[in-house]
This record gives sequence, C-alpha cells and structure tokens, in this order.
Amino acid sequence: MTREGVSVAERYQAVVARVAAAASRAGRRPTDVTIVVAAKTFGAEALQEVTDAGAHDIGENYVQEAMRKAAVIKASGLRWHMIGRLQRNKVKQALRLFDWIHSVDRVELARELDSCAAAMGATVRCLVEVNLGGEVSKAGVRVDSLRRFFDATATFSRLEIRGLMAIPPPGAVEESRRSFAKLRSLLDGLGDLRLPHVQLKELSMGMSADFEAAIEEGATFVRIGTAIFGPRAR
Repeated sequence: MTREGVSVAERYQAVVARVAAAASRAGRRPTDVTIVVAAKTFGAEALQEVTDAGAHDIGENYVQEAMRKAAVIKASGLRWHMIGRLQRNKVKQALRLFDWIHSVDRVELARELDSCAAAMGATVRCLVEVNLGGEVSKAGVRVDSLRRFFDATATFSRLEIRGLMAIPPPGAVEESRRSFAKLRSLLDGLGDLRLPHVQLKELSMGMSADFEAAIEEGATFVRIGTAIFGPRAR
C-alpha cells in the first residue's frame, strides 16, 4: 500500500529513525521509547503492512474495531493499547484484548476495570489520562484533582497504574512542548505516592505532529498514526 509513492513500511521506518534521533538528542536510548501505531480508521491491510515492517505495539480508539482487526492480523507478539475513551460497558471486552489502557480518565472507569479484572483473575496495566488544559470538551482527570484520583483508587489492587497520558490543547509544537514538560513535572511531583499498585514511570504523550518534542521532554510512549499511514479519510 502506498501513498504518493511511499509505502506504509517506509513511512514506519522513517518514524523509527526520527524517534531514535529525538531520543539521542535528549541523551536517551531509542529503546526508552515505544512507538504505538495509532490505527484508528485504518484498515487491516495497512495494519498488516506496518506489523510486517516490525511494529509490535498497536493503538486503537474503539474496542470493536480493534477486535475485528486482531481477528485477521497475521502477526505474533503484538501488544494492543487502548488509547481512546473507554466506555464502562466495553470494559470486559477490552480486558480480553488490550495489554495497556492509556485512557483511565475517571474514578468510575477505574472501579469498573478493577472489578472486572478481579472477576477474570487478571490485572490491568494502565495510565491515568490528564486533562492538562482543563478543557470542558476533553476527557481526563483535571490537574488539581490528580491526588484525589489516587486517593479514591488506593484500594483498587487489580490496577497497575504505571504513569500518565495526555493530549495537549491544540497549538504549535512549542506550545505542545510546554504541555509535555508540564505532564513530566506532574509525574515527578507524584513520586511521593506510596501505593503498592502505583509505579509512575511512563509518559504517553506526543502524536504525529509533535512526537519528537514529546520524546525530548520524556515521553516513553508516542502514539503515531498519520505520519505512518497518511491522512485519515474524512
């Protein structure tokens, strides 16, 4: 599959090289950063091509779309990441497929994940989504409510909370960079939490337009779609 003469595999390898260069500029190793291929709306054929090119981490926004693709993709060892808003009535299905939930954005969802995981004898590796700009239209825990979120979920032992995730308010790359630095500062500021199921080491931030700035500010997961597949159909 090509777009303007460049294949999905070639675009993916170009992204890999850009990730490595950004990590090097920040004094980090390329292996410190996981590329999560954001596959929303892109078909199984394109996804098969990118996994054939070496991608292992697949991000999806919708449970059913992910399940359809997972049923036909011929690749082993894939890790599936839920990067969109997860509805509580889809939690059981999500836990059967996804290795990571990036978008735990409210206590009620955390409670449902904990309860369903307990019933399944499982644990959930997850990130807390933060609403950095306090935007009413966006999901996520507000910055001033983060500690209350951790207090409210302190007994949810089936959740392995590994870090924070955010989608910055729209803006130029340097504005996004400030948001990334803010998320990293928030993570560092929570270092005094002493909960057995909380190990805050991961930062999921940065997409196609700004992932290099995110890596330079400490991202460990970058969620990249259009830089690999091209623009989404409208």
